[in-house]
Amino acid sequence: MHAFKLTSGGTLPAIELPTIDGATIVLGQAANPDNWALVFIYRGLHCPICNKYLAKLESLYAGFKKAGAEIVAVSGDPLEKAKRMAEANSLNFPIAYNLSIPQMKQLGLYISHPRSPQETDHPFAEPALYAVNTEGKLHLIDISNTPFNRSDLMELLDTVEWVRANNYPIRGTYE
Repeated sequence: MHAFKLTSGGTLPAIELPTIDGATIVLGQAANPDNWALVFIYRGLHCPICNKYLAKLESLYAGFKKAGAEIVAVSGDPLEKAKRMAEANSLNFPIAYNLSIPQMKQLGLYISHPRSPQETDHPFAEPALYAVNTEGKLHLIDISNTPFNRSDLMELLDTVEWVRANNYPIRGTYE
């Protein structure tokens, strides 16, 4: 598998996806140009760690909004499973679905096969986080190959607030 590697200070591919509320979203593009766009990739409804993580994200949602960060959670699940994820965890931020394998590869994600038909019925992306700043540049990139390694959400909220308040530069740009 040849995955595309995103670069710090680069741009997120302009992937357009449907959301469970019937809208469409372009990953990494905030509705308000003064806000950051945070894109959380989750494995899918089948993942208990994703359920817990997204519920925690919901508990911090108001804080992220106050910090000027718009959130979207994305998976390769179909509409019904994405809706069930939102309902099970009372999620109020946008949930995008139907991320395809070619799109997963564009985002440089690790992709896994289900361990059994009981887990899920399709390959799925492992977790990732992309934070796109007001200039449309990737400021933070966190990609995992397992369900266990993810950004600590409270630390991420503190980071977004601090980076924005202090105009901290994009790191990891050495070529």
